[in-house]
Amino acid sequence: MDSIYLDHAATTPVHPEVIDIMMTSFKETFGNPSSVHLYGRKSRKLLDEARRTVAKSINAHEKEIIFTSGGTEADNLAVIGSAIANQHKGKHIITTPIEHHATLHAVEYLADQGFEVSYLPVYEDGRVKSQDLHNLLKEDTILVTVMMVNNETGVIQPIQELAEIVKDHQTYFHSDIVQAYGLYEIDTQILPVDLLAVSSHKINGPKGTGFLYMREGTVVHAQQHGGEQERKRRAGTENVPSIAGFEKAVKIMENERLEKIEMFQRYRDIFVDTLESEQVKFSINGSEEMSAPSIINISFPGMNVETLLTNFDLSGIAASSGSACTAGSVEPSHVLSEMYGAEDERTTNSIRFSFGIANSEEQLVDAGKRISQIIKRLS
Repeated sequence: MDSIYLDHAATTPVHPEVIDIMMTSFKETFGNPSSVHLYGRKSRKLLDEARRTVAKSINAHEKEIIFTSGGTEADNLAVIGSAIANQHKGKHIITTPIEHHATLHAVEYLADQGFEVSYLPVYEDGRVKSQDLHNLLKEDTILVTVMMVNNETGVIQPIQELAEIVKDHQTYFHSDIVQAYGLYEIDTQILPVDLLAVSSHKINGPKGTGFLYMREGTVVHAQQHGGEQERKRRAGTENVPSIAGFEKAVKIMENERLEKIEMFQRYRDIFVDTLESEQVKFSINGSEEMSAPSIINISFPGMNVETLLTNFDLSGIAASSGSACTAGSVEPSHVLSEMYGAEDERTTNSIRFSFGIANSEEQLVDAGKRISQIIKRLS
């Protein structure tokens, strides 16, 4: 029985061409890019080229790109760094309760430091409304942070609308675009955002690498102290081989974007159609119309997350949930709890399936049938 990987939202397999680029870099560009000798200059050249490539992918200037260790560091630098640097203007922050924990926990840290945090309401479709941002915005608001595509449900937030609201306000607008980058065209000349967080390993690049886009003029307090790398905004010797791999992943992503969107939509449709043909009871969480094709969050009535994931794994299917399993108990998904209420059974019977290059149409049919058999057996 072949294993089927349906957890691309957690991490993606590294593209073979990315691995080749990284191996070459390990061998040939091992110099410290801050060194002025030949070896250092060779690494610096590679680093500069990668910065230009990722900047171009979002229509930004290369000086606006800060390489980080991934999405979590990028979110922390954006959220905590901007709040600390601009607290003299106010201490009010607006976010949503369904953010990735890299943002939520950063905001909670700031609340402990005396910042005031307001949360936008989340509706049953998994989206927020621009009118609520109007209502919460205050004179002393210094940061609004809303993710573009939710990592649990795949629901897309109205980032353009939200960012337009605060465009002429003193506040900075930050968005975690980790799940959106690679699927949707991001143009910083059109999208009025100040800070964007990206992770390499969600687009078939290596783990431990990402970047923060910081619009020119945005003031952020560095969170690491040491050398003067990344224009003094992020100390630490850059991970050149991984950044080289990241650049290659971005180039592949740019060339295959439309093809992948269509492919993921086919996978999603085939998967859902198979479950329906097998007459399994299920419902899809969040807006189906405003969701990324790569992620689908499905509720199986009468089931339990922990039992489902264990049985899926035993049958060779890798999927995941927003619920955290600790000491035999299941903590409900914070995202679904906000959408439906903490007592709703969907918070503990829902599974996230996410598609990517490790899949094929045949696999999605097979996965749908295996899952159906498990659901029927457990019913």
